[in-house]
Amino acid sequence: MLGFLHLNTSNDILHSCAAHDYTDFKNTIFYNLTDSYIAQFNHTTTLLTSIIMFVLAALFFNLNLFSRLSDVSAILDPRVRLFITSALSLFLPVMSYLFSEARNATGGARSKFTDELPLRARLILIWMLLVELLRKKAEEIHMQGYSGTMDRVGRVLLLGSFVFFHLHDAGKRSMVGILWLLCATRLVQRIVFTEVGKRSLAYGVGKNARLITSYMAQVLEEDEMEHRHHSLDGDELLKGCKYAVMEEENLVVEASPGGYRLTGDAAPATVGKIWGLPEICSLDRDKRLRQLCLSFALFKLLRRRFERLPATTAAEARSYREVIFKAMRSDIEKETSDSGASTSTSTSTAEALFRLTKDELSFLSEYYHPIIPVVLASPFFLLANYLLLPLLVFVLCLVLIVLCTNGDVGYAVDSIKGDNYFTFFSITTMMTGCLPKIFTSRLVFFSFFDFSITSLLFLMVVYEEVWEFLVLVLSDWFMVSLLCKYAVKPDGRLGRVFLWAIRGIMGMRSIMHRPHISFNQLCVVRFCWLAIPFSFSLPVTLPIIPLPSMHVPDQVKLSIMEYLSNKLHDLHGNPTSLTLSRGRLALADDADLLPFCDSDSVAEVILTWHIATSLFEVRHSTTSDDHAQAQSMSKYCAYLVAIHPELLPEYQESTELVFKDTMLELSGVLGFWRCYFLTCVNTRYSKIMGAAKKPSSSPRDVVKRGAELAHKLVDKAENAQDSGDEAVWKLLANLWVELVVYVAPSNDDGCIMGHEKLLVKGGEFITMLWALASHAGISRPADTPAGAAVAIERVTDAIV
Repeated sequence: MLGFLHLNTSNDILHSCAAHDYTDFKNTIFYNLTDSYIAQFNHTTTLLTSIIMFVLAALFFNLNLFSRLSDVSAILDPRVRLFITSALSLFLPVMSYLFSEARNATGGARSKFTDELPLRARLILIWMLLVELLRKKAEEIHMQGYSGTMDRVGRVLLLGSFVFFHLHDAGKRSMVGILWLLCATRLVQRIVFTEVGKRSLAYGVGKNARLITSYMAQVLEEDEMEHRHHSLDGDELLKGCKYAVMEEENLVVEASPGGYRLTGDAAPATVGKIWGLPEICSLDRDKRLRQLCLSFALFKLLRRRFERLPATTAAEARSYREVIFKAMRSDIEKETSDSGASTSTSTSTAEALFRLTKDELSFLSEYYHPIIPVVLASPFFLLANYLLLPLLVFVLCLVLIVLCTNGDVGYAVDSIKGDNYFTFFSITTMMTGCLPKIFTSRLVFFSFFDFSITSLLFLMVVYEEVWEFLVLVLSDWFMVSLLCKYAVKPDGRLGRVFLWAIRGIMGMRSIMHRPHISFNQLCVVRFCWLAIPFSFSLPVTLPIIPLPSMHVPDQVKLSIMEYLSNKLHDLHGNPTSLTLSRGRLALADDADLLPFCDSDSVAEVILTWHIATSLFEVRHSTTSDDHAQAQSMSKYCAYLVAIHPELLPEYQESTELVFKDTMLELSGVLGFWRCYFLTCVNTRYSKIMGAAKKPSSSPRDVVKRGAELAHKLVDKAENAQDSGDEAVWKLLANLWVELVVYVAPSNDDGCIMGHEKLLVKGGEFITMLWALASHAGISRPADTPAGAAVAIERVTDAIV
């Protein structure tokens, strides 16, 4: 493709530089390209063009290569997307201006049909087309609307006018026109993706969620009539699970006022069908593929929360608890006993549960924020998008070449040859011969500079296409699609092809890196200088360096799973008499600590216990699992209060005010410099512990109450006869499990939107707990804050 560079001289002169004959260099294309650097070296637009393109080419090179060596993903970090989008928003107008400057650089009147664009103007036009092809790197594929599409239509039309109204030689217009045709094809692809998303029952936002609602209502009604789930256990319950994975759109007869009317003649690819296939069982020894299909089915159920559809029904919640807390645990226990594994069965079950939820959230993030069309991944899409479409584009390129030469094919071939287009290898050989002069000649340096930029952009376009194909083939979406296609038609030649493809992709996926479940940590006692509160209209916290992160301990996963499955529900998945609390259940035998859980604000409770836990850790640190669980969850909850107050079950502004007052109180106790800059733990410990005996001037006594609570915890540890530290850490571990499970459930639209926005960043650990609570039908008791009760009482009195 680098043959777009045009040579205006004979072939013998062109090879002079390769032979190190620099005398004839002025007769080559490179002199034509860089002449403006010499003749108009002080003209800033000439240098600005190359500098802008060099920065963009380096940026795309870094993002496309180094950032993807260990991550196969169809989404992009929003901060990176914002940076690229901001950079590219000014690219077209700036480069259009530079193109106009380069076009008029020769001066004088030029005939429209005899004089061609200067070489530099053509090079800028090629850069603009290549960057337009790379722009998809920063653009999400919207399945429900045309946001940003009209802007792209305008850009493609503008570039088309540059190509077809400013290039007059048939060969030049044909070859540069092929680049424009590729840009137009990408635009049409985006429009098709959007139309499929709007109209399809399988992918459409809103439509598929409503279809799943109708399907689940029908399936659960049938199961209740047949008492099917009550008679099944363990693996049989999973094999009988009718959660739809794919192909549910084939059930629709028509839309009705209450939903979709479904037929019983067809059946979708369900979790039970895939779980019971003998060939899949032999391939999937660790059950990762089958659990991936279960995650996909749960993703479709959870998606209704983000699309403001009715919440999970009681029957759906009961079915989920039976499948997850009963069937999966029984299945893993059987697998562990059969294999003789030494790993704890409960730990394996907890790991499988959280991996299941993490995959579910990955499907959600790739559904709402994709830059690669993995949502449509299927064998048919692979065939249409990567085989039939390239053939169609190739035919259109031939048609374009013929049209640019007025239908004369022979003239088209002669025109391309006559314009002396050289291949990439020829130009590379020529530039290699000129390398000895690169630092001694301004001409050679700038020609090599522009040639490198063009080469890098071309390589990035090719790399992007190859990477998009690999991401789609190795994606979870494509694997689930293959499993469903095989489950529907396991017999015959097509079924064998699907099974062969599953085996091959499993081998490639085995070397992929799967990120661990992690959460961020923030300790206001030790590292409060990381989050400085501001009194003006900025976010309450502004981290000045990245917050530390750690893998979620296995003990945390196990404790949360046991709390959800054993304490809140019995073995049959039915709710128990226990309800969510702010730690009162863990303090049932410690009545003197119960007052520290009493507050209108859950943020105050979290910060009070966080300060106490951090202070207790300074003098009574251990290596027990309970200690690791308590201190990691304490710091994570403090991080939520400080950084993501929108995810907590109270008004965001209230949580921000609580944290700000706490930081101001801490600053008053320690002093400004000691609070925000001094990191001596012992000094902080002595000052804060001493605050328990002093009056506080803060409107909230969070730090003082935390210090008082720390004194009580220290007394309990010292007064206990044996293992006092372990007993206190056990109490704290149980309390933090209750607190984090208490804040997870939410039906508030603002909280749900907060979870949705964080999906593109990989999600938060609290989002996983929110998903678990949503499926299991767990909700907080309807507490009325004291302040709200007083306000209601005053309004009532005024009315009376």
